[in-house]
Amino acid sequence: MLDAGPVHPGPSEPLHFHPSTSEAKKDNPCKAKKTSSSSHHQRVLKPTFRIRQFSTEQEFFEDFGEYSIILPEEPFVFGVSHIRPRTVPAHIKKPPYALPGGEQAFGIPKQNSGKIPLGGLEESLLEQAGSLAKKVRQFAGIQVKIGATTNEIDAAIHDFITKYSAYPSPLLYQGFPRSCCTSINNIAVHGIPDDRKLENGDIINIDVTVFLNGYHGDTSETFLVGDVDELGKELVQVTNEALRRAIAICGPGRPFKDIGRTIHEYLLDKDYSVSSTFTGHGIGRVFHDNPAILHHLNDEPGVMEPGHCFTIEPVIIQGRNPKVWIFPDGWTASTENCARSAQAEHMVLITNDGIKVLTR
Repeated sequence: MLDAGPVHPGPSEPLHFHPSTSEAKKDNPCKAKKTSSSSHHQRVLKPTFRIRQFSTEQEFFEDFGEYSIILPEEPFVFGVSHIRPRTVPAHIKKPPYALPGGEQAFGIPKQNSGKIPLGGLEESLLEQAGSLAKKVRQFAGIQVKIGATTNEIDAAIHDFITKYSAYPSPLLYQGFPRSCCTSINNIAVHGIPDDRKLENGDIINIDVTVFLNGYHGDTSETFLVGDVDELGKELVQVTNEALRRAIAICGPGRPFKDIGRTIHEYLLDKDYSVSSTFTGHGIGRVFHDNPAILHHLNDEPGVMEPGHCFTIEPVIIQGRNPKVWIFPDGWTASTENCARSAQAEHMVLITNDGIKVLTR
């Protein structure tokens, strides 16, 4: 899901995905832009963003296109305890965090190398989870249409996953109340499905993860809603290409840091940035495991070895400000200046002589 994946805690800290503990900004930076009077989603008509260069007192403008800004509803409601989670049939196998007592009883599983044995049952089950995740992602794309609410999309995805006797991994993971993440326009990651209707010109990332026969399958895609402006289309195209290039350099013996270097070099001559706040992650029996996959330029140690399975899921943002801020719900992450962002994600399994992309 929750798959812009984990918040990156730093090279020496353990990898866990969690919502930011930062207090949501009440005076959010998006309100300074040209907007309508709506407090929840605001249409930006050819927005220009004024940034003062204090060293020279020179001002310049950035045009991020035409789209609606997503803001938290007012009055603010903190947390997600008011959102009732969907139910899952009793016969479906659930991950430990979704069992009675949840993480309080089971905790976050101890992390390991993130590798699985190749050529046997474990690889087969992991491939099955990845294959189902791909089907769910494709099904999600069919639900994207003008006027559909993200709650309706989430409900359809929930039913589709459970029909295959699988569990929607985001549901109840560290308290997340829905079965997928729906992140629209300036929402970078972890948008919580609600009753907002999709508008002509929106872009929406739908991040889905399934838990099938003890293994997680994780993928996401950013979809166009109706007639999206050229800057929005370009953002999605650049994001997909960044992911494609990052996957292409993977293989046994390759340094993990080459993923971030490849994305960095691809974006060098473009007016985009990649989020360093959220990372990819190892995946298998554990939803978020080692290794951590950094999408920005980094010097983290480690090489890809046969049996490693991980997600690559860059969050690409318009302009050169990759920072985010967190809504009062504790999950939804908006770009700091409300520029649009897009994300794409695949699962990559390192084999003895190459790779398998399990969700492509």
